[in-house]
Amino acid sequence: MPLSRSALAVVLIFTFLDKWNNYLEPLIFLSSPDKFTVALGLASFRGLFSTDWHLLMAASTVMIVPVVALFFLLQRYFVRGVVSTEMKG
Repeated sequence: MPLSRSALAVVLIFTFLDKWNNYLEPLIFLSSPDKFTVALGLASFRGLFSTDWHLLMAASTVMIVPVVALFFLLQRYFVRGVVSTEMKG
C-alpha cells in the first residue's frame, strides 16, 4: 500500500478534476439553477448578445482556486507518481 500512495494521489487529482469540470451531465440532469455546479454557473455568465467579461473572469478565478490548492497539497505525490513511471533502460 505505501508504494501505491503516489498513484492513488494522481488518480484522486484526475478524478477530482473530471468531476469539478463536468459540464454535460449536470446540464442534462439538473433543472434548478439553485443546484447548478460551478461549471454551469460559469457558463451562465455568457449571454446571448453580450457577456459580462469582468464577472466571467472573476468567477473563473474562483473556480480555479480549489483545483490549484488540491494540486499543491498533493504535488509531491503527483510528481513522485510521474517520476516512478519513467522508462529505465
